[in-house]
Amino acid sequence: MCRIIFFLLFLFVNKTVVLSQSPAYNEQYRPQFHFSPTSNWMNDPNGMVYYKGEHHLFYQYYPNGNVWGPMHWGHAVSKNMVEWQHLPIALYPDSLGYIFSGSIVVDEKNTSGLGKKNAPVLVAIYTYHLPEGEKANRNDFQYQGIAYSHDMGRTWKKYTNNPVLPNTNGIRDFRDPKVFWHKERNQWVMTLAVKDHVEFWGSSDLLKWKLLSSFGSDLGAHGGVWECPDLFPMKVAANGQEKYVLLVSINPGGPNGGSATQYFTGSFNGKEFVPDAFHQTKKPLWLDYGRDNYAGVTWSNIPVADGRRLFIGWMSNWDYAQVVPTTVWRSAMTLPRSLSLIKTTEGLRLKSEPVQELKLLRGKAVTIKAATESTRFNLSSASHQVQQTEWVIEFEVKDTNTASVYLELTNALNETYRIGCNVKQNQFYSDRTKAGNHSFSEKFATGIHTAERFTKNKRIKLHVFVDASSVELFADEGAVCMSELVFPSQPFNKATLHSEGSKVKLISAVCYPLKRIWK
Repeated sequence: MCRIIFFLLFLFVNKTVVLSQSPAYNEQYRPQFHFSPTSNWMNDPNGMVYYKGEHHLFYQYYPNGNVWGPMHWGHAVSKNMVEWQHLPIALYPDSLGYIFSGSIVVDEKNTSGLGKKNAPVLVAIYTYHLPEGEKANRNDFQYQGIAYSHDMGRTWKKYTNNPVLPNTNGIRDFRDPKVFWHKERNQWVMTLAVKDHVEFWGSSDLLKWKLLSSFGSDLGAHGGVWECPDLFPMKVAANGQEKYVLLVSINPGGPNGGSATQYFTGSFNGKEFVPDAFHQTKKPLWLDYGRDNYAGVTWSNIPVADGRRLFIGWMSNWDYAQVVPTTVWRSAMTLPRSLSLIKTTEGLRLKSEPVQELKLLRGKAVTIKAATESTRFNLSSASHQVQQTEWVIEFEVKDTNTASVYLELTNALNETYRIGCNVKQNQFYSDRTKAGNHSFSEKFATGIHTAERFTKNKRIKLHVFVDASSVELFADEGAVCMSELVFPSQPFNKATLHSEGSKVKLISAVCYPLKRIWK
């Protein structure tokens, strides 16, 4: 759980509270193809698990207001990770504390003894946060508990003997358990965020845990507290070699300010994670270089036949998350993404691509005719919208000294958002300094956000998704991603591709209007 530094009084919430229903989902800035709660506050995705044809998305949720408060687990399910059904709150605070972030596993073998005969049981592992302990300035107010479900995650029963992993060392930041089954060691492995590093814990039954090892106190970014770790195996795309990837969110300390998610590649033997050598000399690697992708983790129990490593993140930043100009609800998730490992000259890199299921939302493609060299290409017309769209734009740069090539979105008020590539500096960038309302926080529009390109190809592709209050870029075939919130006073209604410094050749440009996911 991404912890707010100020303290809020503990509050028991009556279990009759249900999610309020917003019939239209047409409030200003309401995402139309990103997941958002019906109302009130949301942050970290939690407990993502695939089970019996459903992708479960649990999330940090406060049902009584649109700022952070006593944490619950909200709940939604989807057949395709695109269209979502809201379900009642899954987990409520109790006498042990708020319900912070965690994960869910399918206990197929009933190692925990919490299942029924011949039926797997879903087990949620999460952090308890006891506010009275924090208020008393104790250091042991975070510890791990579990709950279990026999009805496909619709109802949950908390384990009688919680906590299963007490905080015996008195560490203030001791949270966000992500658990998976390590078949070679025949045990469950928990990856836990512990202040400025992660710890790995092992268990045969999910009830009793022993410390295996720790990692990270001397590697990676350390501008803030480590949170929401996720360790998982992946095959390298080029040769099928198995490696392990470790995601770790950090707040603050991101590459463009505030919160962000870094990653490491290496090996894991069931006890210790050994990072690849290039981590010793290279700067941190970031899953997303935009300001608004945090605390993301991957789904567990994805079928072997599917084979993907699927990810979703919280689309906000703790620098301003509680004051963004939305009403009724606050916060959305990123688009779901498929992760893969690719080889580069500088080592392995994690690649992110929007899941194929998003194509279900595409309307009729609008193709902009390829053009000869120019410095300006009009990509919009009266025949299609700009907002709530997907863009695939490819162009070729003749002069590598070209200052910048960018997609510019504008509206009738001359508010402007730019996302593109500074060819000369070999960087992708996002500029929201003139994109609309940013009066709510001096930290929101603090300059141009950048991400280093992995290639120096003259042909460049921008894959961009534009929703009511966000833009997501997938570039370098997914090796560079940037997720950014924007709050234009009016919807963007014009799109133009600009080149500064020299002409470029437009290879192709396609716009897909995207259907809304809310019925």
